Amino acid sequence: MRGSTFGKGLLVVGVLVGVAPSSAQVAAQGEVPDFSSNLAGWQNINPDFVPVAGAVGPTRNNPAYPYVSNQEARRTGTQPTFRVADLTNPNLKPWAKEIMQRENDKVLAGGIAYTPRSSCMPAGVPLFLMFPVAEPLYFIQTPKQVAMIFAGDAQVRRIYLNVPHSANPKPSWYGESVGHYEGDTLVVDTIGLNSKTYLDNYRTPHTEKAHIVERWKLVDDKTLEVTLTVDDPDTFYQPWAATHRYRRIQRPSVYEEACAENNQSVFDYGMPVANKPDF
Repeated sequence: MRGSTFGKGLLVVGVLVGVAPSSAQVAAQGEVPDFSSNLAGWQNINPDFVPVAGAVGPTRNNPAYPYVSNQEARRTGTQPTFRVADLTNPNLKPWAKEIMQRENDKVLAGGIAYTPRSSCMPAGVPLFLMFPVAEPLYFIQTPKQVAMIFAGDAQVRRIYLNVPHSANPKPSWYGESVGHYEGDTLVVDTIGLNSKTYLDNYRTPHTEKAHIVERWKLVDDKTLEVTLTVDDPDTFYQPWAATHRYRRIQRPSVYEEACAENNQSVFDYGMPVANKPDF
């Protein structure tokens, strides 16, 4: 199986000299898009997935409980809050709403909302796309593989190029991602996800039938956009679509950074803790 890994150790990003070309230049030259040159890292622009006009959209925040991020709280001097999912979404099937209601109730009772980052867990797909807030996302592109590396704790997704999916991929945290280039766009197709992760920051669940297609494209020299479609017939009545954008930042490399596992008294959702040394 071509599964992705939960990376460990020091990772250094290879770079190309020069400034990355714009998407228009890439298309004109007939070359694949370059997401990595000139020490490029990518940080989130949007706090959540953005709906696509005319398509079924992602889970949104309940307007009765406005979400205030840590960054906004520092800027405005207000109290930060956790996200509360809007369960009037008609696309959610009843079992999914029950799980999300349970999670909403925890937050509204004063509890802490689960996030994979706060408990040192893999994010799954597409929630992995939301990780690059304080730490960026990096790309390594080779003829056979694209690696997406989240700098926060070196979680890695691997996209295998120009190959078919395995006949029966074993479900895993990041599933099996295969891809190809369509002009200036990297197209990624992911199946084989286990059901241990959520799809977004609103704790939307999914089943092992989840199928995610991403289309990555440079909007300009400083902006990277991904358009995604999520299809899971056991969780949603219809597939939904969204976009997400990143801004370019310059960093020399990806440094080793372990996820702090010392928050059990606050965030203990079953953090992985080694019970014996690796060597």
